[in-house]
Amino acid sequence: RDVAPSRGLGDVYKRQRYMYMLIKNARVFTEDGSFMQGDVVVKDGRFDSVLERTADTDAANDSESQEIIDASGLIMIPGLVDIHFHGCKGADMCDGTKEALDVITAYEASIGVTSVCPATMTIQRDELLSVMKNAGDYNYHGGAHLVGINMEGPFISPSKKGAQAAENIMRCDYDYFCELQDAAHGLIKLVDIAPEEPGAIDFIDRVRGSVVVSIAHTAADYDTAVEAIEHGASHATHLYNAMPPLHHRKPGVIGAVRDSKKCHAELICDGVHIHPSVIRATFAMFGAKRMILISDSMRATGLEDGEYTLGGQAVTVRGPLATLHDGTIAGSATNLMDCMRFTVRQAGIPLEEAIMCATANPAKEIGIYDEAGSISAGKRADFVLLNDDLDIVSVYIDGKEISC
Repeated sequence: RDVAPSRGLGDVYKRQRYMYMLIKNARVFTEDGSFMQGDVVVKDGRFDSVLERTADTDAANDSESQEIIDASGLIMIPGLVDIHFHGCKGADMCDGTKEALDVITAYEASIGVTSVCPATMTIQRDELLSVMKNAGDYNYHGGAHLVGINMEGPFISPSKKGAQAAENIMRCDYDYFCELQDAAHGLIKLVDIAPEEPGAIDFIDRVRGSVVVSIAHTAADYDTAVEAIEHGASHATHLYNAMPPLHHRKPGVIGAVRDSKKCHAELICDGVHIHPSVIRATFAMFGAKRMILISDSMRATGLEDGEYTLGGQAVTVRGPLATLHDGTIAGSATNLMDCMRFTVRQAGIPLEEAIMCATANPAKEIGIYDEAGSISAGKRADFVLLNDDLDIVSVYIDGKEISC
């Protein structure tokens, strides 16, 4: 194959030689959440058709104008969609540079995450504006598609700030949010709020319908969380983390989100944030269609143990554990593909459910399901071929194979 000019971390793309591509005899993860032995035709970087395999398939599909990939014995899944992570490979969304986004999109693509919605932190007002403008002006030229921004802070509770910087926390400010959204050219897809803070409910009323409102970094009780949901909040950021625990007399945010069928919840299944037993219990309580797997990864992901930063604060990374110096967990050092594997291997969640929670569910949540999240005719040909051990064999974005 010819190799495309290098950029970012190196040779991201292998040049595609054909307008048409046929992936033959794969176990295809279909839009209905099941596997089908079949063939997939890609045309001009998009899925053209998904065909159940029959005795006549080869004769019907083979063509000299197609590149033919024999995927016998392999699993074909949509590219993963991470709607909550901060960085990787030494780069962070809040670095606010094109180079950082190049690094992030290249690494995420290499591990099978083909659509990204990175999260900001609670940083200084002008700095956050600059970060939003940088992302809004970012031009795609390879790697994972930048499909949105998750605005995690500054509209949060000081008592549940987690690894967020307390000095930059502020009340919900609709005008400031509009300024940020304008700078991002409408790229903000989620905004996190603590509903018990002054002005939060009014803020939900003003932004609902234009952005997903997520309950996050909050000390809210059950009734306050229910009120927020009734006003339009429909998402919960990293469930169980940075919120009151589920108590049989005080169900809090977790109980309120569970009781609302329209609410979806994020889970960080990295082996640190949530015990496998709780992962299983959460899937049982909510149902897989309401769960969204995220990585919450920070800049140390993909690198060795050591000292790093997150939102301007010092972080120590040892294995999968990232902590502030006071011991507070500070994001994750694990990517979304590894989180999906953990969900299956360690928590015992069915593979079909885990894939759905890392592809279709997050794509639907931020409104990009018409372009990504499933292997369906007309969508971008973003997909991953895995072996039975869930190891990556190859990754394709827009129908082009990338270097992993």
